[in-house]
Amino acid sequence: MKKFILLVAITVFSVAASNAQTKKATKKEPVKAETPKVDGAGMLFENETIDYGTVPHNSDGKREFVFVNNGNKPLIIESTQGSCGCTVPTKPEKPIQPGERGVIGVKYDTSRGGQPFTKTVTVKSNATGQETKVLTIKGNVLAAPPADGTAPTKS
Repeated sequence: MKKFILLVAITVFSVAASNAQTKKATKKEPVKAETPKVDGAGMLFENETIDYGTVPHNSDGKREFVFVNNGNKPLIIESTQGSCGCTVPTKPEKPIQPGERGVIGVKYDTSRGGQPFTKTVTVKSNATGQETKVLTIKGNVLAAPPADGTAPTKS
C-alpha cells in the first residue's frame, strides 16, 4: 500500500511540475500584411471601389480613394477622368514619394437622384505595370422631394 501511495504522490508531483514549466502565453502582435514592393513607381489602393450606399438627394458626394506608392521611385499621377460629367475626380499635384500615401478625390453629383449608379474614374500614372487604373464608385441617390414640400407617397 505504501508503494501505491508513493506512486500516486510522485505522479501528482510530476504532473504539477510539468504544468508549472509551461511557457506563459505572450501577447502576439497582429500580423500586418506586407505591402508588396515594386521596382519603379507603384500605386496600391486601400479600396478600388467606393460604395456610397443610399444617400439623400443633394447630399455631400465627396469621397476619397487612398493609395500608397509601394515602389522605389516617385509616383506621378498624370490625369484622372470620370466616366461622365456627374463624376469629377481630383488628383495630387505633387509626385508621391516611395512609401507615402496619396489621395484621389471624387465628387459625384447627388442632384441626379432616384436610381442606383455605378461610375468609374480612370487614373493615368507612371506606375510600373499599371499605367492606367480604373476605380469604381457606386450607390443610390434618393429621389428629390416633391417641389410643394409634401412627403412623397408610397404606391
